[in-house]
Amino acid sequence: MNALAQVPADFLHALGTLRKAKCRSELRLAEIPAPSRLAPYAVALGAEVFSRSTRPGRTPVHGPAAMAFSSENTPGSPGAADDEDDELATGRFILLHDPDGSAVWDGEFRIVTYIRAQLEADMGNDAMLGSVAWTWLVDSLENHSAQYRAAGGTATRILSESFGTLAERPETIDIELRASWTPASSDVQAHLEAWCDMVCTFAGLPPLPPGVTPLPNRRLT
Repeated sequence: MNALAQVPADFLHALGTLRKAKCRSELRLAEIPAPSRLAPYAVALGAEVFSRSTRPGRTPVHGPAAMAFSSENTPGSPGAADDEDDELATGRFILLHDPDGSAVWDGEFRIVTYIRAQLEADMGNDAMLGSVAWTWLVDSLENHSAQYRAAGGTATRILSESFGTLAERPETIDIELRASWTPASSDVQAHLEAWCDMVCTFAGLPPLPPGVTPLPNRRLT
């Protein structure tokens, strides 16, 4: 039996909507191995934002779900980061599906995300940073009209200090946001687009008006 025939139609539809998502050129999006214990069906995408990145990404899928994506219509895979590229933010987007539904999810689908970015010291010390990060998520979903419910998340600030032979390194502060929510339907295109925009927000890229092409970003020091 064709392996694709064993994949639920709702999950195949969701994969198709992910494939339609349009993300900013500064963001490199690629498929990564999905967790196997969280749900019967899952797909995972990894994102990175580099200061000089303008290369498009692709969103292939592992396993039987790979057949739902047409390789001939998929943009070229992202290359490795150039040596001079400065990573501004990184993240993961995971779509889970359980045909039997989940009382915890309040639905058959669940989106689980993670974003991490290094911040300037003055912003990293802001006591309201966690609330701001959560607001970025909510606003991004609303701006893309991505309907959802049962959202939750945790924002964490991480201070890194160096000692001994590394004592001259400056302190760094990272922000991590782990969040999940239940999409209102199997159409998750807007959810991925909203999340991609949020990764770019974490990277410090300014928002773009509709129809405007971004210029390569360079982090100020």
